[in-house]
Amino acid sequence: MRVNRISRARRHAAIGVSVAALAVGVTTAAGPAAAQPRAAAAAAECSTAYKIEQKLASGTTWRMCWRYDSKAGMVLEDISYQPKGEAKAIKVLNSARLGQIHVPYDDGSVEYDDLTGFGFAQGLMNLDPGECPGGTIKKVKVPDSWDPDNSDVNGLCTTTRSRGHAYRMQGDSANKVYQAQGKDLLVYSVNQVGWYEYMTEWRFSDDGTITMNLGATGSLSYEDYDAGDGRGWPIGKGPRAQATSHSHNAFWRLDFALDGSSKNRVEQYDSTVTAAAQGQQAATVKTTRTPVTKELAGDSKSYRWWRMVSAVGKNKDWHPRSYEIVPGPSTKYPGRSFTKHDVYFTEYNPCEQFASNNTGDCGAGAGKSVDKWVNGQSLTHPVVWMNVGFHHIARDEDQQPMPVHWQGFSIAPRDVTAMNPLTPAELAGQNGHWEWGS
Repeated sequence: MRVNRISRARRHAAIGVSVAALAVGVTTAAGPAAAQPRAAAAAAECSTAYKIEQKLASGTTWRMCWRYDSKAGMVLEDISYQPKGEAKAIKVLNSARLGQIHVPYDDGSVEYDDLTGFGFAQGLMNLDPGECPGGTIKKVKVPDSWDPDNSDVNGLCTTTRSRGHAYRMQGDSANKVYQAQGKDLLVYSVNQVGWYEYMTEWRFSDDGTITMNLGATGSLSYEDYDAGDGRGWPIGKGPRAQATSHSHNAFWRLDFALDGSSKNRVEQYDSTVTAAAQGQQAATVKTTRTPVTKELAGDSKSYRWWRMVSAVGKNKDWHPRSYEIVPGPSTKYPGRSFTKHDVYFTEYNPCEQFASNNTGDCGAGAGKSVDKWVNGQSLTHPVVWMNVGFHHIARDEDQQPMPVHWQGFSIAPRDVTAMNPLTPAELAGQNGHWEWGS
């Protein structure tokens, strides 16, 4: 938790950003795209040092490149998914990264844009081998490091994790059970900003799902125990030490490239529930599809979802490949215009890099936040901005250290493959309308 005033850690962050900006003049990125502008498209290939490739036990292979940006931190690029039975990899994303961490305090005293205002990327932490069990820790060169003599950080973990049942199904006899334990490729890094340590986690599952999580841990600020009634929570003896409540509004920026093309289509689905009519046993539900052809600021609600649809690729059932956006739990913060919506679809623009306090030069009148970029432009190369909020009211158990609290969302394959990519061979013929013994 941060302080009502700029703490010593925050003050150091602000000074570090200013010194780096004066010394360097421009921001750079570590990795295969280091010599390119920040907004350059992902390279098709990267050197071995910046490549992540993992074949999971189920036969699914994930491939991607990584680089480290001087403000966004870890950036994953050229992400592809190849389940068993597919002759070649299926590209999913040009790039994926954080788009901002916006932190306003309940007493109105301060708010922070951690990525572009307080040195998130410069706070990359060295990882202990015990934090990356069974995996590999990669060395990261931090651009604009506050300590140029120690800019190389062992800061990127790639490993695998079990996630429990991928499926379970009773077969045609009591003695046959089909079940599989799911596996994930886990890619993560830790960045310190003030008292907080942010864990940026990416999970690539063997069923094709990608889950993006931001975890906040570290410490409560011992200077920040002066909140008023209704704006904090006592964590000391009796009614003392009221830690100020605040929000974490995390944004992710996803640039899709399904089947290798950036010309994807956005679709919104809404279902309407009508009470049961006479003679019916249950209510009726009708789902409608609305093509999203222009930029959109979208709001989640019951029976609503979105998907990104490939313009060029189909699965073996001749259905267009797509990825569905699956929002996680969120507390939407109404205090700023850019946090009032859950998802934004904008037309790709290389200057639109951060959801708030944007550092790209988009020209006069363009606005510095994602809500200002939704202005009716047609979507030919859509970019997704996902906003997931968390309202942090401290508790006694938050000290010391503070347990990780998570926020995030997933994108799930919808018709990317003709069947479950983990289908056992004995069930491979049960696609569509099938009959026993067929």
